[in-house]
Amino acid sequence: ALASTWNRSLAFKAGSVLGEEARGRGKDIILSPGINIKRSPLCGRNFEYLSEDPYLTGEIAAPYIRGIQEWDVAACVKHFAANYQETERLWVDVRVDEKVLREIYLPAFYDAVKKGGAACVMAAYNRLYGRHCSMNHYLLNDILREEWGFGGLVISDWGGVHDTVKTAEGELDIEMSVTNDFDNYFFADQLKIAVREGKVSEKAIDSKVGRILALMMQLHMLGGQRKKGCYNTQEHRETAL
Repeated sequence: ALASTWNRSLAFKAGSVLGEEARGRGKDIILSPGINIKRSPLCGRNFEYLSEDPYLTGEIAAPYIRGIQEWDVAACVKHFAANYQETERLWVDVRVDEKVLREIYLPAFYDAVKKGGAACVMAAYNRLYGRHCSMNHYLLNDILREEWGFGGLVISDWGGVHDTVKTAEGELDIEMSVTNDFDNYFFADQLKIAVREGKVSEKAIDSKVGRILALMMQLHMLGGQRKKGCYNTQEHRETAL
């Protein structure tokens, strides 16, 4: 509905409402916007993706992100990248010509990072060219970090990490999952063991910790005055309408 307005200023207002309400509820990161391209009516996340068009999606996502982040809340752009089906969503291997990848699937993410200033990116569940997005060097290192110059936080989708060492060697900063056995996560006790055994360098860990702390500073979590926010106000209801 938001993308169907073709209205950048309204996208900013919608993002601002979400950012203010997230702050009002004591949240630091909002898992939005979802900007994958709608390629199939069977995609289970179509309800939170913006449109079928890369240009429209990017033009709506960028002000939406700026609106969220004016409230000391980080927008987390998802799902990076080429994620558009639910069948075998944790394991499907997306094979797409690089030209198509860059003309259809990546432009909105580029706009989100470069024009919107997104503070956080979520790696997708799927594999791309044979490797899961959460540990995909081409996607996270070559494109996101080096080519686009993204210095923000990269997190996994929930349960999207499958290997400790290969993921830690890359640009993913935080692992998220769906179970409560937190010590058994790939980035928990297994990561400590990998560091002690010399399989993962402390320098790699320092880089991840540095980006986490930088985001906390950006959101004024480490001292300074944070915006307080509010939710379910008459003004917000009118904006939504």
